[in-house]
Amino acid sequence: MRPHLKGVASLVVQGAALHHMGISVHQRASPINDQHPPTEEIATMELSASQPLPRDTPEAHGIASAAIQRWITALDTQIQEIHSVMVLRHGHVIAEAWWTPVTPDQPHLVFSLSKSVTATAIGFAIAEGLLTLDDHIGSFFPDDLPASISEGLAAMQVKHLLTMATGHATDPWPTMVERIDGNWIQAFLAAPIVTTPGTHFIYNTGATYMLSAILQQITGMTLTDYLTPRLFMPLGIESVHWQSSPQGITLGGVGLSLTTEGIARFGQLYIQHGQWQGQPLLPALWVAAATRAQIANGRDPASDWAQGYGYQFWRCRHRAYRGDGVFGQYCVVMPEQEVVLAITGGMDVFAMQRPLDLLWELLLPALHDRPLAADPAAYHALTEYLAQRQYPPIVGSAGMGAMAAIEGHRYAVDTNPLGITTIHMHATAVGGTLIVQTTTREEQIPWGNGTWQSGATMLFHQQWFDHTPTAASGAWTDDDTLTIVIRLPATPFVYTFVLVVIEAELLITIHGNVSLESTTPIVMTAQRRTSRAHSDTATSAVAPARHEIRLETHQTPRQIRHPATMARRNPPTTESPVAIVPQ
Repeated sequence: MRPHLKGVASLVVQGAALHHMGISVHQRASPINDQHPPTEEIATMELSASQPLPRDTPEAHGIASAAIQRWITALDTQIQEIHSVMVLRHGHVIAEAWWTPVTPDQPHLVFSLSKSVTATAIGFAIAEGLLTLDDHIGSFFPDDLPASISEGLAAMQVKHLLTMATGHATDPWPTMVERIDGNWIQAFLAAPIVTTPGTHFIYNTGATYMLSAILQQITGMTLTDYLTPRLFMPLGIESVHWQSSPQGITLGGVGLSLTTEGIARFGQLYIQHGQWQGQPLLPALWVAAATRAQIANGRDPASDWAQGYGYQFWRCRHRAYRGDGVFGQYCVVMPEQEVVLAITGGMDVFAMQRPLDLLWELLLPALHDRPLAADPAAYHALTEYLAQRQYPPIVGSAGMGAMAAIEGHRYAVDTNPLGITTIHMHATAVGGTLIVQTTTREEQIPWGNGTWQSGATMLFHQQWFDHTPTAASGAWTDDDTLTIVIRLPATPFVYTFVLVVIEAELLITIHGNVSLESTTPIVMTAQRRTSRAHSDTATSAVAPARHEIRLETHQTPRQIRHPATMARRNPPTTESPVAIVPQ
């Protein structure tokens, strides 16, 4: 029996009512795979998960080092921002690169690639007999159903959530996260259903959240806790960070962070039909069902978003499939070629087809069935090229002596969407520290001159991190202009601060690299308030009342998607802030 039902008597009454409406209260199903290990045995399985993936030369696995270098060069020159690439063939890493300051051990926000991982949890749960594809959604949440249950809601089943064929006209996710009481389940169940479930594909992050909610309802564990012994530990994926809703339910459709190798390991599990290091982990029947086209999602033969949709996996051209997330997060699986690709990035949302086009144009034709002759020179050239991938620190045309104009001065900032009240700068041996006071905290972001300096920040109101790691570099790009690039290497986002000194004033412009809505820069002005900032304590003083902006209560959830969108001055709301995560 599910852990959150309110007693047997309640269950009986609710069950009778739901049965009258064609919805049966969920009961535990029978396992679909007798070979799948029982739950209590999973935590003790020894799969040598801590072993690194084996490395080898591309030629040993049927592809020339020069071909891989041409492909990655095309990615690097044609795509706005690539953060990392890993290529596996036959289970061996044959190429890997991280664009400094991104590092191999830094988990990266993967956005909707999270969906494929959530679906994997449903595969485990079905194998354990906890639910079936045909279970009705309402049976899991009798307390949250609307007073009037439509035929569409009564007909909605687990498989419809998996295939994003719920019958909604639009994704209910925005309505869910904007709900004042934080009950996203009720918001989903109340969303109008306009077509018969199972007949039309509409991209639906809300549906994936409901899969996570169902799993938590039937197991009493969050999605993250459930997957830790079943997936993450066996695959050697450590320090998993996955955000939760106000109800304490893992987001499911978004919010997961993985390393590049973690993404690659996940894809390798699927290309091996659920086997990991010679032992069964995920039922092969589930892998086959999840990755084949379960519903049509378009007719464009040239689009990798119109080749069919499985259980939270996209079908691709050339009989491949993938999980992906907005701004360039990919796990591409090519079963016929035994290739897995893991990519993270910060590319424009409208440019996400291009990396796949380059894959089919440059890499696919270069794959051979047999090993090639060794080519040490080409392999050395490739490894040198990959090791040199970077986003160079910013270079200035003026010396650091220009810092004297603003060093230590505190500036009061005009009303702005980020809630910044004062700003000042301190010089350091390697560059400087940008010190920003908001209405709630002081932020200190170190930056290097000619180098990247590490730090952390909450300045950009990232709802999916407590303190987002930063890598920042700054330089005087003109005699009166200080430019600071602040990268958030665990995310796709990059912010560029341009501070122009105009006598006792600063003109501050903040540019964001990508957004689902607008990349319109934020422009602010600031007046010198004191001759010098004397101490850290002084910098923490709250600005005058006319500057007080409490972003936590003055911005709508939709605005908090990305700081660049905050330049659009939407009316204030008193709703608690919950970000809408990009897809």
